[in-house]
Amino acid sequence: GAVVKLKDTKSLKIRSYITQTDGVYRFNGVSTNIDYEIHADFKGQSSETRTLSVFDSRKQARVNLQLEPLKEKAPK
Repeated sequence: GAVVKLKDTKSLKIRSYITQTDGVYRFNGVSTNIDYEIHADFKGQSSETRTLSVFDSRKQARVNLQLEPLKEKAPK
């Protein structure tokens, strides 16, 4: 049930995918000519934002995201 977001860094378009209980997600039709940023959110937890680069030569990229509790902002 985590929401995985894939952001095209060129157009800033965001695609999202809701995982099944096993946490697996897939994005089809991803261009190898564009950098993407990817991260996941689930019930107050978030993963680090990772980058899928045009310099990655894999035909099928695998990005494992680990959820961690959101860090609260320090009071001013």
